[in-house]
Amino acid sequence: MSALAQYFLQKGHKVGGYDRMASSLTNKLASMGAEIHFIEGVSNIPTAFTNPEKTTVVRTPAIPSNSVELSYFQTEGFEVLKRSEVLGALSQEMYCIAVAGTHGKTTTSAILTHLLRSSGKKITSFLGGVAHNIDSNYVSEGDELMVVEADEFDRSFLQLQPDLACVTAMDADHLDIYGEVAALESSFKEFVALPPSSDNVWIREGLTLSGRSFGSNRSSEAYVDNVRIENGQYLFDFHYNKTHISDLVFSLPGHHNLLNAAAALCLSLDVGCSEEYLREGLNTFSGIDRRFSKRLETPMVVIDDYAHHPEEIKAMHEAVRTFYPSSNILAVFQPHLFSRTRDFCADFASSLSMFDQVILLEIYPARELPIEGVSANSIAEKMAVRPKIIDKQNLATQISAMGADVVVLMGAGDIADEVEEVVAHLKNCKHVG
Repeated sequence: MSALAQYFLQKGHKVGGYDRMASSLTNKLASMGAEIHFIEGVSNIPTAFTNPEKTTVVRTPAIPSNSVELSYFQTEGFEVLKRSEVLGALSQEMYCIAVAGTHGKTTTSAILTHLLRSSGKKITSFLGGVAHNIDSNYVSEGDELMVVEADEFDRSFLQLQPDLACVTAMDADHLDIYGEVAALESSFKEFVALPPSSDNVWIREGLTLSGRSFGSNRSSEAYVDNVRIENGQYLFDFHYNKTHISDLVFSLPGHHNLLNAAAALCLSLDVGCSEEYLREGLNTFSGIDRRFSKRLETPMVVIDDYAHHPEEIKAMHEAVRTFYPSSNILAVFQPHLFSRTRDFCADFASSLSMFDQVILLEIYPARELPIEGVSANSIAEKMAVRPKIIDKQNLATQISAMGADVVVLMGAGDIADEVEEVVAHLKNCKHVG
């Protein structure tokens, strides 16, 4: 949403909005001239945005249907559009590259954005996270290409009109919206049919979708191989049709991130980027906020990550074990949504049990009301490693008492708000691991 707000501000429109709390993104928007309020109420809507004939309202599906401000706009005759509808309209105006997937789309679209910029392409990019190279989730440098993170939630990505697309993953998720896995997979099949042909679609190997495949198997049309770790970075070779690029350097840990890089390389080569610039771009990509973000390195390592699905937790474990093979690793996890916790309870328990120690916070409800019988303890009861379930207020002191070498904080809720305090506390602690 904040990327769209920046787009309209740069186009000279007045922009206002509501958010639950202030953040670096809302501060940035305010510095650009946006009028933002943090207490919901019709009386808090700035006067400039109360004329239906001059105001368009853009909503995220994360806003609940009983929102008093949303109800006001809907009943008073304002044009109310979903974020996806606005992005869909913009995708008609530029050559659109859409990156979809239940996991990996933010990282892949951020890598792609950096590769295209490194190659001199004039792009507009809407990302789902803050890319460190640009310290933003939005790029506005021209209309040669548009990069957009295509969100499957609420079937939003079906509003887009992509010219080129990829799918990084298709694991079960958002079953509160889709009901069953078959419906989710059906929406992805609709998405890959949107570009002009299946040759304009890249699909991670193993997915039952139409398109060209990328991965780590030589049977794929594009693949990575000869992977090794040197000086805390990956070195690997990349094959794309008859193109062979050797000794690429990439710093994001985890095999899943290598495949995200492969997807971005495929899309970049499809639009004419040269090997020289891609090599430099991949080497200089510095990551995305809350995607394996290393917040502290001594006296212990602290990593902050957005992982909120069992498959993402597995990928995080693989990445951490690869780079810290002999360390005692503590996972701190805040479940996101009661429905997701209910639907994947056993899978969460299995993936979290791979860590040496685990702390669970209570469920972050986001847009949902509680579901009877569903709590953090629902996960704990199924785990092979018995976790500690604690309040956020005790998080920093409890982590320091656990004596871990590596701490991984995971979740899509407000656990991110605790990271700064945790890091400040651990800096002053004697490591007992």
